[in-house]
Amino acid sequence: MRRREERMMDSTGMTVGLDISDTYSSLCFIDGDGRVLEEARVRTTKAGLTRRFSTARCRVVLEVGTHSPWVSRLLAELGHEVIVANPRKVRLIAESDRKHDRADAEQLARLGRLDPQLLSPIQHRGIGAQEDLAIIRSRDSLVATRTTLINHARGVVKAHGDRLPACSTKAFHRRVGTAIPDGLKLSLLPHIDVIAHVTAEIEKADAVIETRITERYHEARALQQVCGVGPITALTFVLTLEDPARFPQSRQVGAYLGLTPRQRDSGASSPQLRISKAGDAHVRRLLIACAHYILGPFGPDTDLRRWGMRHGAGTKGNPRKRAVVGVARKLAVLLHRLWSTGEVYEPLRGAPQGAPV
Repeated sequence: MRRREERMMDSTGMTVGLDISDTYSSLCFIDGDGRVLEEARVRTTKAGLTRRFSTARCRVVLEVGTHSPWVSRLLAELGHEVIVANPRKVRLIAESDRKHDRADAEQLARLGRLDPQLLSPIQHRGIGAQEDLAIIRSRDSLVATRTTLINHARGVVKAHGDRLPACSTKAFHRRVGTAIPDGLKLSLLPHIDVIAHVTAEIEKADAVIETRITERYHEARALQQVCGVGPITALTFVLTLEDPARFPQSRQVGAYLGLTPRQRDSGASSPQLRISKAGDAHVRRLLIACAHYILGPFGPDTDLRRWGMRHGAGTKGNPRKRAVVGVARKLAVLLHRLWSTGEVYEPLRGAPQGAPV
């Protein structure tokens, strides 16, 4: 059996489709003529994949997923040509009437054999960037947890006929202890202790992020020249894109992050569609938050703010939403430009500060 596998792997033009699942992954081997040579399963572990792919080199095609970053790195280290398909683009698999692991593996192999560009291949970030980005996402999870805990405490007290004092989330555990009614202290004081602990962990994560920027990612400091862009947004942007040279033009970053409208033009019809929301949702959410600040009451006078105001930021409803998204898209382009060129940011390039919009 082992000799048979080696003969198969030594065949010229070998393409392998790999449909990854948590426990077992499905394999489909096809030759240069498109004939299926073998269908098999392999354990989704480093040891299992290493044993299976440690023979002759071939092209391996897999889809983006939870396991795809480490699997693609492992297979590349073993010398294989690895193509990671974007499932949003491969409708042939996502909308198939025969969707199961074996069929998906075969479809990946056939598409990879014919033309890899049909798979809209993506590039996973390196292990270092993935580990540092995990710090930011863990912090984001802690912030969401704290918000849920605070909302719970306020809701319980409100249902009791009282209210907790208004304060920032950072100061919540210090300000509200004495305002909790006596009948609710037994249930809520332990709750407040947990909020205090979560707040301390968030502050530790903030310190680690600042240290990462100082020691490893100096380019993130340059992105903070833009008012409204803090260390978390700057570092997330750098770690998500990882290499500014991936984008020959800064304008491509908006589409990469899903901030450009989808297109469905046909004949004389050209409907206005929503943004694609492709790419990383976390960095897109951070850029939208920055855009809200830039267009808000505390945003300074800049070209970005003036553009947003001209496009409906002072109104309500859809015009304002479009203005916010437009500013977020322009902000992504600006950040990439500052990163790739090292230029000094000029808030107002064409008009003096304080001039009418």
